[in-house]
Amino acid sequence: MVMASRVLSTTLVAPPTTLTKSRVKPSTSSQKPSSYSSSSLFKVGVRNGKITCKAVSESSQGSIDRTVYQGAFGPWTVDPEDVREVVLYRSGLVTAASSFVIAASAAILPDNFALKEIIEQNLNLFYLIGAGGLGLSLYLIHIYVTELKRTLQALWALGVVGSLATYIALAQPAGENLVQYVVDNPTAVWFVGPLFASLTGLVFKEGLCYGKLEAGILTFIIPTVLLGHLTGLMDDGVKLTLLASWMALFVIFAGRKFTQPIKDDIGDKSVFMFNSLPEDEKKALAEKLELQKLQSDT
Repeated sequence: MVMASRVLSTTLVAPPTTLTKSRVKPSTSSQKPSSYSSSSLFKVGVRNGKITCKAVSESSQGSIDRTVYQGAFGPWTVDPEDVREVVLYRSGLVTAASSFVIAASAAILPDNFALKEIIEQNLNLFYLIGAGGLGLSLYLIHIYVTELKRTLQALWALGVVGSLATYIALAQPAGENLVQYVVDNPTAVWFVGPLFASLTGLVFKEGLCYGKLEAGILTFIIPTVLLGHLTGLMDDGVKLTLLASWMALFVIFAGRKFTQPIKDDIGDKSVFMFNSLPEDEKKALAEKLELQKLQSDT
């Protein structure tokens, strides 16, 4: 991968512009599209260590984006599977935001509010749906460094297991739902916390990649609320204010995802294709790209 990293800065194709500790940041400015007027679409493929584009019948692709984007390791296009994954990723975020907001409203709404009792009776269900939506998004999220993606998924899984264990072993015997038990027993944050740590990682990634203000603020609010509740250093008024801010920003964050182009959530597809190659084919392709660069400089 050292050679691959060097190729990023030396190939003729436009590379991602920012290298962070966790991943290469996809940038719409670095993926300069080139449109074409052919009646066919290009489909990116890998054969014998080479990334190629081939023509596909227009009728089989419907109205899919025809733009060919230049990636760090070759050209790529948006195909129907990419669109489905991105829509599901964003839908998972909307599901998580909606469910968590409804559940959190039980702590914010006045006691005489008509639906408050119904919400309180179904807090476990809302928590389950929200966790499921978050899990779907973490399964489909595009992160160049696979280890970071697996870490977020592992945190989510640990949080789900911890939540289930807390409910079965502690909340249910006490005659409470999971959410209310965590509210009444701050130490239970240790068990459910990893799930929200995975959410924090997701919004951090979004804020870092796309400069979303609401995602950046959420990166600080989520752990602040949980740590404030766990340590008991935060009074209820402050916690409720931060919780309301968390929910409002979460809704804005999830909703605004649908205003982005599909390609934004894909990133540089050629990097994922390169990472999926066997090591010998990675080496061969990197050497070929470096040779092309040297030839173009002479």
